[in-house]
Amino acid sequence: MNKKELNAYWKEEEQKPFSGWDFSYLHGRMVLEKLPWSYELRAVELMRQSSTMLDMGTGGGELLLSLKKDWPQKVTATETYPPNYKLAGERLKPFGVKVFDVPLGDNDKMPFKDGEFDLIINRHSGFNPAEISRILAQGGVFFTQQVHGLNTYDLQLQFGAKSQFPNATPENYLPKLKKAGLTIINSRDWSGKLSFSDVGALVYYLKAIPWVVPGFSVEMHLKHLLFLQQRLENGHSLTYTLKQYFIEARK
Repeated sequence: MNKKELNAYWKEEEQKPFSGWDFSYLHGRMVLEKLPWSYELRAVELMRQSSTMLDMGTGGGELLLSLKKDWPQKVTATETYPPNYKLAGERLKPFGVKVFDVPLGDNDKMPFKDGEFDLIINRHSGFNPAEISRILAQGGVFFTQQVHGLNTYDLQLQFGAKSQFPNATPENYLPKLKKAGLTIINSRDWSGKLSFSDVGALVYYLKAIPWVVPGFSVEMHLKHLLFLQQRLENGHSLTYTLKQYFIEARK
């Protein structure tokens, strides 16, 4: 395709709908190296030991629903991104799950009672260690899988961007959780690879996750996209660094 055709194709990809946290549209075009642990399996193990649970940043509720057969007696969720908040409410309300619109920054408060939850799970959402400790019951567990602040740093560099969350590291949060009164049961930091088969798949990814390259658009970043297209045609791959970690802590 020539420049004009590529531009038109990429703009089509830019406009494709995205909801929840569902990247199935990119099946076969985006490949993530498999994590050496299973967030889902550990979450299920912990659910079976709990009677009350909070899922922080549930997205569209898709992952939580996939674990439904192992839910404890009471399940609550939070989500602050408006499209996902609406979607999660529609999906989870029929099963008795109340979804709260709650910001999840390092210093944000949550509208829950002291010691309200036996289990708090959190997949890729922010959290306030002091609030986690406050709303977690004595003996309760906080289990989180996080995207590292340096995740896809090499992709961001190609667009002249940098991490929006440089402090999102286990080195930052482990001491804060300990200070809040939690005991670290397990933690692991990991690096892997994220690959795209074509630049259009990368466009869809960057539009779906706006904090990777803030303000991303095909029009504004066309020269960067054309540069990557040329690299791809010259035999280079669109492969970048994944960085994630998990923390399991008990009060």
